[in-house]
Amino acid sequence: MKKQALIIGASQGIGFGLSQVLASRDWQVTATYRSTTEDNSDPTIQWLTLDINDTKQHRAFCEQLQSQKYDAIIINAGIHGPHCTFVDKASDDDLFELYKTNTISPMRLASHLLPYVKADTGVLGFTSSIMGSLNENTEAAMPIYSSSKSALNMLTRSLRPQATANGVTLLSLHPGWVSTRLGGEVAPVSVDASAAGLANVIEQAQGKQGHHFLDFQGKSLSW
Repeated sequence: MKKQALIIGASQGIGFGLSQVLASRDWQVTATYRSTTEDNSDPTIQWLTLDINDTKQHRAFCEQLQSQKYDAIIINAGIHGPHCTFVDKASDDDLFELYKTNTISPMRLASHLLPYVKADTGVLGFTSSIMGSLNENTEAAMPIYSSSKSALNMLTRSLRPQATANGVTLLSLHPGWVSTRLGGEVAPVSVDASAAGLANVIEQAQGKQGHHFLDFQGKSLSW
């Protein structure tokens, strides 16, 4: 039986790359997009629409999944947010959009999706960032963006009691500095390399349980 994966936010970049890699490894992949998606080269991938920031869609989206149990659900969401360093230079609207997209909406959706993760061997992962670590990002580079990922890590940790009770492994994933619309053209890691590495990490985490902060090469990161 094929392993089942659900990738939330797969219209482009890392999410799109990960869906392609898992499908090439004979996973049955369901992926979501908000409005448009890159050209899908793999017709075996099932595409569903979802705006992660529209919380009214969350329950309706889960109803489409019926009684499916996934070996891995990966919530991939991220925007850069305001380019300024200090919050007093950022508008309220920009700050709210950043935290809503990077932190609040992923966690609200996760609360609905956790029951759809396969017990004992399933993985629930979030695209986080090494920038969200107080110990790894000692200079507080990109502090506003980074703090949204720190908050995501903490809220992911709050899922651990329920995840542990169901034998589900939680992953906070750093995909690397990837050459995407968010990462920029000078980023040293390609989408293909990041996606392949993340797929390896997800496969190796099955049945591990607990909450782990890992980069795309499988290295453990400090919180």
